[in-house]
Amino acid sequence: MEIPTSIKGNKKKMRTLIITAVVVVLAVILIGSSVTVIPAGSKGVLLNMGAVSGQVLDEGVSFRIPFIQSVKIVDVRMQKYESTDNASASKDLQSINSNIAVNYRVDSSAVDDLYKNIGMNYESTVVAPAISECMKAVTAQYTAEELITKRSEVSANMKDFLQDKLSDKYIIVDSFNVISFDFSEAFNKAIEEKQIAEQNAQKAKYDLERIKTEAEQNVTEAQGEAEAMRLRNQELTENILLWEYINKWDGKMPTYYGGDSGTMIGLPPLDGTAGTSSQAQE
Repeated sequence: MEIPTSIKGNKKKMRTLIITAVVVVLAVILIGSSVTVIPAGSKGVLLNMGAVSGQVLDEGVSFRIPFIQSVKIVDVRMQKYESTDNASASKDLQSINSNIAVNYRVDSSAVDDLYKNIGMNYESTVVAPAISECMKAVTAQYTAEELITKRSEVSANMKDFLQDKLSDKYIIVDSFNVISFDFSEAFNKAIEEKQIAEQNAQKAKYDLERIKTEAEQNVTEAQGEAEAMRLRNQELTENILLWEYINKWDGKMPTYYGGDSGTMIGLPPLDGTAGTSSQAQE
């Protein structure tokens, strides 16, 4: 039995539609596979059959050969590493546990070398071990007390040490912050007792200075009062003598005796008797 021509035509059209649909789907897949979007703050390492090509893609839309080339996204933004369990020892052999925060980022000009030589687990592979070594090396240069009083200096030295360790690992250290140093209970007690002793010594010194100052003020005040009393007594004595003289004066004017060799003046004595003056002549 022969198949009608109309049915043959419909089957042909159906095959054509199916083939067209498959081609469209494959085209969409191919186009989608050839387009890569690099997020902001990232770089793309272009791989040829899994090998690093040496080409780095910037953020935005990029194209690659489907099924042959692939792209690995590397974040080059600031990253924060925090740790609360960093055991080390000070110069005077005090046990220390440090709480630190480190800000770092991948060198954007070397993301292909980072991926090729270290891989994407760089934080656990190189960053964390370097920080641990840094803590042990730097804290050993200071006494426990200096770690407290010179924390900013210690942080700066840790940053420099860490950057030196990571300089060939394609990592840039932006900051190293020591949030806290935790010491043993015995050391904390010793520090507290020392602070109390220093406070007591400072208070005693202040009290001594205060007592000394008050004593000097008292001496100065006493000297001033004595001088004032002496002046009052002197003034009082002179006034009393003048008053006594005036009261005992008989009203007679002094007698003057003159001669060739000089003049003598006779004044009445304070007892009221008449005074005499004589002139001796040679």
